[in-house]
Amino acid sequence: MDKKTPYIKVEKITKVFGKVIANKDVDLIIEGGKTHALLGENGAGKSTLMNMLSGVYSPDSGKMFVHGKQVRFSSPKDAINSKVGMIYQHFKLVEAMTALDNVMLGQKGKFFIDKKKTKNEINEIINRLELNVDLDKYVCDMSVGEKQNLEMLKVVYRGADILILDEPTTVFTPQESKKLFSIMNKMKEEGCAIIFISHKMDEVMEVADTVTVLRKGQSIKTLDRKDTNPKELTDLMVGKSVDLAIKRVPREGEEKILQVKNLNVFNEDKIQKIKDMSFDVRKGEILGIAGIAGSGQKELCEAIAGIQKIKSGEIIFENDNLVGKSPRDIITKGISMSFIPEDRLGMGLVASMDMVDNILLKEYQGQKGLFVDRKSVAKKAEEMVEALEIKTPSVHYPIRYLSGGNIQKILLGRELSLYPKLLIMAHPVRGLDVNTCYTIYDLVNVEKEKGNSVIYIGEDLDVLIELCDRIAVVYDGKITGIKDTDKITKEEIGLLMVGKKSDGEVSNNV
Repeated sequence: MDKKTPYIKVEKITKVFGKVIANKDVDLIIEGGKTHALLGENGAGKSTLMNMLSGVYSPDSGKMFVHGKQVRFSSPKDAINSKVGMIYQHFKLVEAMTALDNVMLGQKGKFFIDKKKTKNEINEIINRLELNVDLDKYVCDMSVGEKQNLEMLKVVYRGADILILDEPTTVFTPQESKKLFSIMNKMKEEGCAIIFISHKMDEVMEVADTVTVLRKGQSIKTLDRKDTNPKELTDLMVGKSVDLAIKRVPREGEEKILQVKNLNVFNEDKIQKIKDMSFDVRKGEILGIAGIAGSGQKELCEAIAGIQKIKSGEIIFENDNLVGKSPRDIITKGISMSFIPEDRLGMGLVASMDMVDNILLKEYQGQKGLFVDRKSVAKKAEEMVEALEIKTPSVHYPIRYLSGGNIQKILLGRELSLYPKLLIMAHPVRGLDVNTCYTIYDLVNVEKEKGNSVIYIGEDLDVLIELCDRIAVVYDGKITGIKDTDKITKEEIGLLMVGKKSDGEVSNNV
């Protein structure tokens, strides 16, 4: 094959779901030996396009060429046979099996497999690409970074030389991200083509050779990374000029609004998730919480909000111990929890309901009289749509049909409408596009300007450092350090996130 032949060429691809046009006349060229970033707001059509390239969907019209040959995939198996491998944000691994078993799983036509020979072949790939994979280790015992490496090993072993990485660093430490980028560079050197989907602009600028921007289902522009900048790319994504600054609002003072003392929490499986944790939140402060997934962030949120049962310890809010109080009592005191898990509709909102009914879920008990006043709530919903730029046909439209970004805004808007003194936000911008992220950062700062406090659990360490006053780092249910954001680096936070001390001393500032 001619070296100049693109690994992937897409011509005028269109995909429609009912009345929704997901992709329209998209053009895309992916070359070998390069990392090609794909950028776009939520709903821009990135996932649909990648699902067509990986065989999940078939296009309604247009042409796809892989290694110069026109293809039409009807399944992911067709894609992998054409050397296209997709690594999803949510791993497709069997937790109860070893890494080796996961790699060998589904090898068609091989009734008798020489396990020793196969293991040697796989180890050769591991050594060549410097992948951190222990073939005898069970997936359930692996870190997020190890699982990511195993997914990459799977597709390379199956012959893929085109890799699609969908938001690969969402829950990575800085050290894990750098290791992934090193592996990507080695794969590029071997001639692989890598499609990199990320909302983290600094990562795109670090690893991409070429960037394609999608907007409203269409390919807007493809640029060389060295000839562009984050501002230009964001403006292309949104379709207008966007301010990418996170302002730092000064903190009011040192008055403590919340004190967590020696908190211990066990989950429903009787596993201890919070271990003797102590920290405080000051009035008008944004306290960031950083940690790898599963370090106890979820249980901490739920304990403060009265959802999670507490084994021992105290949670003092304005001189009142919240332990033992119901979620309704806690909301009445001025604590609003905007806990936003990956499944926004599973815990935060009811998918079949519209905006009005979802707002009523939290307001009806505070209304006076026998009848619910839906008109005032509908008016509040209309104001929310305008203030947060929520894209919905109507406040009476079922929210299940809205994009993730708009659902996020509804959930956050509802919590803010309760006028909380303390707002707990867990992953409020997870999976959202740049423009929506900055809208939410601005909303956080508005609360701070009012003198309200925020506990902000996030994954983007750059944002935590820019937005927050202090950062508490958690590891295995314990706080490994609490530091002012002007006195800590991303690398130091990354070390604390895996239980290591950056300078031989951990400052708790409690």
